[in-house]
Amino acid sequence: MKGRKREIKCIAWDLDNTVWEGVLLEGQAQQLRAGIPELIRTLDERGILMSIASRGEHDLAMNRLREFGLDEYFLYPQISWAPKSASVRAIADSLNIGADALAFIDDDPFERDEVAATLPEVFCIDAAELDSLADLPEMNPTYLTNDSRRRRSMYRSEIKRQDVEAALPATEFLASLRMVFTIGEAVEGDLARAEELTVRTNQLNSTGYTYSYEELDSFRRSSRHKLLMAGLDDRYGSYGKIGVALVQLRDEDWLIKLLLMSCRVMARGVGTVMLSHILLLAAAQGKPVRAEFMRTGRNRMMYLTFKLAGFREVDRKDGVAVLEHDLGSIDPFPQHVEVRAIS
Repeated sequence: MKGRKREIKCIAWDLDNTVWEGVLLEGQAQQLRAGIPELIRTLDERGILMSIASRGEHDLAMNRLREFGLDEYFLYPQISWAPKSASVRAIADSLNIGADALAFIDDDPFERDEVAATLPEVFCIDAAELDSLADLPEMNPTYLTNDSRRRRSMYRSEIKRQDVEAALPATEFLASLRMVFTIGEAVEGDLARAEELTVRTNQLNSTGYTYSYEELDSFRRSSRHKLLMAGLDDRYGSYGKIGVALVQLRDEDWLIKLLLMSCRVMARGVGTVMLSHILLLAAAQGKPVRAEFMRTGRNRMMYLTFKLAGFREVDRKDGVAVLEHDLGSIDPFPQHVEVRAIS
């Protein structure tokens, strides 16, 4: 188990004198800053999302980005006359990520200071330092996975879902997605994504533990552990690999050492599927199930997920709670999701 390092999930860009030279409203934005297209594409390929926190006229700025061939890279752009901190907060809320996973780039020290004072968790960067941006540790994920390379397109699919969701009642919307939840024991090709999820997932994470590729591979090979991976697809595309569970197979019980799910599926009503799957497997072996839970300040939703699934707290030591399920009643899988166990 290794310590968590800070990884940036999204960059909020200023535009004037940052992405392009000059001020758009003064007719000066005739060219991009040197190296900007290549930098944006490099970061996008690493799975780092892009957005905009800039002052100006929204349609005018987006049209200029479209002319430069860059508009498709920016999700939930915030271009208005609001304070930059409000724009950055709106981006975090739209992407459902914490402020500590955001970087803000601006040429104006006043704007950087305003964001830093209001949202001190945000990583503020001077636009004068763009030449070294791609070399920063925060901008270099440990592994590049298929899911990370497709992250922007997966968020684009999510925007389409949100448009449909706004027009339908909740239950009808979920049924319309035709979701397929797959779950099975991890294979070697899953390990990089599993490590990435332990580093990046904060809210739906039972302990906040992070594990290295080598540690996860050891658990995968161990006869005393189950390392499970979950994926989710629907009519609009794939969410990718969205869940990891590590279960220690003890003589007296099964102990869930880690359970996490990507925050992107928080509203899809699939939070208890992995737990129900583990409980069914354990029940077939006649083993009670316990789980470790450590409060991190951001994972209350995961605690509620355990409670809703029928777990109760039976012990606590050094800040780690032990939850237990008696297997008397295991929640069925949600009706709006098809669950497929894969081998």
